[in-house]
Amino acid sequence: MICPCSRSRFHWVIQLCSLICLVAGCCSLPAARAQNLDKPLQTIDEDITAFAYTPDGRIVYSVHRNFKTKLYDLEHDDIWLQDAGGKHRRLLEGQKFTRGNQPFSYIGNSFRFSANGRIILAELLTTTVVDDSGKAEDSFQTLLLDDSGKEIRIAKGDSIIPDAADPFFLPDSVTINFLSEAVKPRLLFSLKATRLNTGTFKSPHQDRTFRDVVPLPGVPSAIAVEQDHAMTGPSRLQRIELFTEDDKELATLDSYEGGLSVSPSGKKVAYFVDKEILEVRDLASPNLLARLRVGLGVFRWSPDESRILLKRAIEKKSGDLVWIDLPPLSAHSPGQDIPISQPVPAPILHSLTFRDFAISPDGRFLAVIIPGKRSLLVFPLPH
Repeated sequence: MICPCSRSRFHWVIQLCSLICLVAGCCSLPAARAQNLDKPLQTIDEDITAFAYTPDGRIVYSVHRNFKTKLYDLEHDDIWLQDAGGKHRRLLEGQKFTRGNQPFSYIGNSFRFSANGRIILAELLTTTVVDDSGKAEDSFQTLLLDDSGKEIRIAKGDSIIPDAADPFFLPDSVTINFLSEAVKPRLLFSLKATRLNTGTFKSPHQDRTFRDVVPLPGVPSAIAVEQDHAMTGPSRLQRIELFTEDDKELATLDSYEGGLSVSPSGKKVAYFVDKEILEVRDLASPNLLARLRVGLGVFRWSPDESRILLKRAIEKKSGDLVWIDLPPLSAHSPGQDIPISQPVPAPILHSLTFRDFAISPDGRFLAVIIPGKRSLLVFPLPH
C-alpha cells in the first residue's frame, strides 16, 4: 500500500522538476508566461492553515501549532498579521488561548474584517473533549480581535461567538451576522446576529433556513440561497435586507452545489448549479445570465469582473489555477433551456498546484499557499 503522503510528495517533485526545467530555460516558454516563481515579492515561511487580505492590503494568517498536555496532543493555531511593509506581528499565541475547563483543539478556517480592517473575525474550527471517555465534538466558533491583538469582548462579555460560521460585519462595523447550523451536518443554516455594544439580538431572518449567505459590499443587504427546512422544495436565490424582514426573490434555481460569490462591485453573483456548471447572473436584471462548464472548484473575481480565477479543486485541497473568461449575459425566461459555454482555461504559474489563493483588494497581487509546508508566496497578479 502506498502512503497518500508519499504520492503527494512525488507529485510535487514532478512539478518541481518541471519548474527547474522552465527556470533553466531548457524548455521553450513564451516570455509572457515567464513568471519568476523562485522570486516571489513576499514569502511567509510558516505552516499556514488559513489567510486573508484585509481591506487595506495587509495579510492576516493562522499558523499551525501543536502542544501537549498530560492526556492530549492539542492544536492551537497562532494568528499573525503582516503589514504592507512585510513586518510580522503575532496577534494571538494559541497555546495561551483557553476557554472553560474542557480541553479543545482549533485551527484557523477563515478571516473576515470590519470595513476599516481594524477588527478581525477569525472563524475557528474547534474540536472539544466533552466527557471523561474522550468523546469529542466539532463546531465552528468566531473569535474577535483587533489588529493590535486585543480580544474584542461583545457587550463586555466574551470575545467568542459560539456556533458561528461564515461571519461578516455589516457596514456599520458594529453589527455581525453569522450562520448557525440548523440541519446537520452543515446542510442548512439559520442567520443570526450580534452587536459589539449590546450583544445578541434576533435577526429578522433567523427563522428561515439557508444554504449560503454572502453580504453585498457597502450596504446592509446580502444575497442568499434559501432552502426550506425539510429540503423538499427548490433552492431560491434571494436578496435579503439585514435590518428588516424585506427580501426579493431573484430566481428559483434548478439546483445548487455551492460556491455562492458576489462580484466586487455587487452587480453580479455566481455559483455552481452542479459539479460541472457555473452560473453567473446579473443582480439588477436577474433574467440576464450565463452558464459555463468549468468543473467544481474555488474561484475569485478579476478586478474588472470580466474573468474568474479558478482553483480546480474544492476548499482546502490543492489544484491548479486557471483564468476563465466570462461570456456576455443574455436574457432567459424561467424554464427556458440555457446554453452552456465551454471556455478555454488559461493556466497561470506554470500549472503548479496550490492549496489556497487570494487576490489583493487593489487587484495587483496574488497570494498562494503551496502544498506540503503550506508557506505563503505573493506574486504580481498574472494576466
